[in-house]
Amino acid sequence: MTHRFLCSWSGGKDSCYAFMMAKQEGLQPAVLLNVLNEAGKISRSHGIPSAILEAQAKAMDIPIFLISSSWKDYEQNFIAALKTLTEKYELSSAVFGDIDLQPHRDWEEKVCNAAAISAVLPLWQRDRLSLVMEMLDNKIETIIVSCNEKMGEGFLGQTLTAELVNELQELGIDPCGENGEFHTLVTNCPLFTEGIKVEITNKVLHEGYWFSELKLF
Repeated sequence: MTHRFLCSWSGGKDSCYAFMMAKQEGLQPAVLLNVLNEAGKISRSHGIPSAILEAQAKAMDIPIFLISSSWKDYEQNFIAALKTLTEKYELSSAVFGDIDLQPHRDWEEKVCNAAAISAVLPLWQRDRLSLVMEMLDNKIETIIVSCNEKMGEGFLGQTLTAELVNELQELGIDPCGENGEFHTLVTNCPLFTEGIKVEITNKVLHEGYWFSELKLF
């Protein structure tokens, strides 16, 4: 039996590596799912424009399903999308990139149960530092696209490297950004047929968090 999965795709390193590990475990990828803001312009979590998410999916040769939602209606819209995609692609599971935040896992299992599929978390309970170094070893290339005020706007656009991870740790920042300290955008990885190129056109502070305004070039 073929186990086809959906990947909850943020565009960042954790969902990317979870996708890679699910494939290594013999699961077959079918579709990506991302939730945009109400205007349908940028992703809710990372602030990544839909055009860049679509470019990632094209580089992976896999369809991406984009939905728009407020935070208020997020859960019901996510479940509806899971149900639609489960039927269309005959899915058995959804893959998520969470590492060790139990409330996140509880929510993911809840929404998957509602769609009659299983939640798969390939990165679950891995050591955060070892995990991010493993991602770098596996040629996942990312840039920081949003971060908290403690880090500051100077980190936006920086490529995640072993040296930068060490710098973040010295500042007391989690090396994976699992607590929401920063978010990344994958610009190249073994899943891509070719890398994508983006530029930061502006940096915006919104509710205590710095976001990059991004575009393809």
